[in-house]
This record gives sequence, C-alpha cells and structure tokens, in this order.
Amino acid sequence: MSDRRSFIRQSAAMLGTLALHQNVAAAFPGIQAPKLNALSPTSNDEDFWRQIRQAYAASPNIINLNNGGVSPSPRATMDALDYYNRMCGEAPSYYMWRILDQDREPVRENLAELAGVSPDEIAINRNATEALNTIVFGLDLKAGDEVVLSKYDYPNMMNAWKQREKRDGIKLVWVDLDLPSTDEDYLTNAYVSKFTAKTRIVHITHIINWSGQILPVRSIADAAHKQGAEVLVDGAHSFAVLDYKIPDLGCDYWGTSLHKFLCAPLGTGMMWIKKEKIAGIMPLLSNNEPNGTDIRKFESLGTRSFPIEMGIGYSLDLHNMIGSKRKQERLHYLKNYWMSQVKEVPGIKFFTSPSPKWSCAIGNFGFEGKKPVEIADQLFNKYKIHTVAIDWEKISGVRVTPNVYTTTDELDKLVKAIRGMGV
Repeated sequence: MSDRRSFIRQSAAMLGTLALHQNVAAAFPGIQAPKLNALSPTSNDEDFWRQIRQAYAASPNIINLNNGGVSPSPRATMDALDYYNRMCGEAPSYYMWRILDQDREPVRENLAELAGVSPDEIAINRNATEALNTIVFGLDLKAGDEVVLSKYDYPNMMNAWKQREKRDGIKLVWVDLDLPSTDEDYLTNAYVSKFTAKTRIVHITHIINWSGQILPVRSIADAAHKQGAEVLVDGAHSFAVLDYKIPDLGCDYWGTSLHKFLCAPLGTGMMWIKKEKIAGIMPLLSNNEPNGTDIRKFESLGTRSFPIEMGIGYSLDLHNMIGSKRKQERLHYLKNYWMSQVKEVPGIKFFTSPSPKWSCAIGNFGFEGKKPVEIADQLFNKYKIHTVAIDWEKISGVRVTPNVYTTTDELDKLVKAIRGMGV
C-alpha cells in the first residue's frame, strides 16, 4: 500500500508539472527540469512565468483577479485530489482511518519547514477562521481583560472577539487606522497607544485583506510583550506571499488559510501555537486531553476530507519549486505593473501603497463618485475580469489580486478597462 501511494504521489506530481518542465526546457536550452529552482529568473521574465502558468488549472474563460479570496490549485493537486477521493470512496473507513490519517504527518512536517517552526506546533484545519477562532475561544480570559484589535481585521475574527465580549465580559479596545500608510512609527503607535496594564491579547492582521496593507507585526509584538501581553496574528494573506518565517513575527499564536496563495485545495488551513503555550489553549471541539501539550488535540474534527488534506502536499511542492522569495517578488511586480500604468487616470484613488515593504500582491483602487460594486460589475460584465468590491470603514474601492499564474497580458486588459473608466 505504501508503495502504491508513493507511486500515485509521484505520478500526480509528474502530470501536473510535465508541461512546465517541457516548456522550460524549450525556453532554456540545456537546462534540465530538476534545476528549475536554480534558474533564478527575474520577476519580469515573462517566458519563465508563462511556464509556471501551465502548472495551474486556471480558467481561460475569465481573468481571475480575486486570488485573495481563493486561488485555483495546481494541476497536480487536482489530479491527486481526484485519486484520493476515489480511494476513499472504495473503502472509506479503511483508507481514511488506517492509511491517510497517518499520512497527515509528512504534510505537517513539510508545512512546518516552510513556516520555520516545529511540526509539533502545527495543526492542520480548514481555514484561517477555524484556526484563529480556535485560539480566540480557547484563551483563558476573564471579565475585565482587554484585547486590542483593529477595525480593519477580518469580520470573522472581530465577531469571535465580540462573542467573547458578550459571553465573558472581556473589553475590546479598537484601533483605527488611516490607510494606506508607510509610516512604521504611526502604525506601531496606533496599537501601542491602546495598551494598558489590563491588555492581555493583541490581535494583528499581518496583511489587511481589504487593501493589502502590511502591518509592522514585529515592532507591535515586541511592544506588546514588554507590556506583558500575548500576540495573535492573522496570516491569511501573508503566508506563501511574503518570504518570512513565523518566528520572524515574534508572535505567540498564528493562523492562515492554505487555499489562498499556497493554492491548496479549498477548505484547508493551518494553525500555529508556540510550544509552551499549547497546554493553555482549550480546543474548540472536544478532546480527551483538552489541557494537553499535543498540538493534535486541535485536530479532533471527527470525519472530514482526508483527500483535501493530502492535496496540500502537491501545492506545497510547486510553491517550493518556485521559491518564496521569487514568488514574493513576482507578486509585488504584478501589483505594481497595473497600478503604475493607471495612476494618471483622472479621478482614480489608490488604497494601497506601491512600496514593497508595505504591500505585495493585493492592490485596491476606486473612483470618486463611483461605488465599488459598480466598478467591479463593469469589469466583469464588459471585460470578464473578476475582482471584488470593497466598502469597509475608510476603504471604498475594488480589490485586485493576481497570483503567479497571472500574465501581464491579462493585466494589460485590466489597465485598458480602468483607463476607460476615467472621469
């Protein structure tokens, strides 16, 4: 059985990257496919990135620029997902519980390696909401304890904290921000100014989903720890986007979705808790050792999709082949590619900085006098460009999020569409 699974894994990977390897060989004579990661192409090497696109199951019928929501998976991931679904369908209880349940460990180890942490600190779950809600509801907080968070955090996280406020009497202290910003002191002090002797938790969104603003997590976290508070980071839009390791952030708890920029199957996520803090977090779902130190206590989900979990490894393989640094540079290049060409369009307004320190893949723009939903509808109805309208706090625009499979030809169409909207 082990040999069979190994053969299938290798076969699926080959199916998903065969076209990529063949095209790379044609574009770079004399370069063998296994040396792809050593090619070191630049962020604007369109020949190289067109080969990368061939590895993805991206629709040719629409221009998908909402990868910040969910991203298409590599072809190898989809092939593997089909196989594992068929396997489980043949004898579910045997293949699920006796075979694939054990195969979660290599996936855990590989995710931990990318994140720069111990596998014993990683739990695999379904999305960032589940990861972060598990921590929010598992923390030992009492009435009067203060939690510092932002009005620009993700709604599911804010709602979780509001439920704790209603249930347990904790106090929520809200940070307001003027965005976009490239002022690290301003962004840091916006949080630090809210700290008191009662601050227990500081909730920070690494990259704000509404606009792509990167926050200075480390400087905020260091200040929080000096105050005696712990730090929870929402990494949904930064993992597999920015070239970093979780310890670089200096946080205590962290969660992400894997179906965004890692391009894993839909409904996959990851939670990280610093080893010495695992025992202090109660699982969201029941476990026989709720105060135990094994991170796996957070994976007591009952029956779930093992094929989806197995598919993570194939997406991770392609990410590693591209390389985190190269991927970040390409995503930033794509964002600035379209933004720089429309900055002179009359009436346009940007809610995202062009700086690589303060933004990466996500860009947000709007027009004076136009509602975001009107802009998004026009982009899709006339040009088949899929984006998302954002109307949140002081941000009123359309979020544009390419991924590494996005071509500059597609972004040229976006530029043409935006120029046609100028007032």
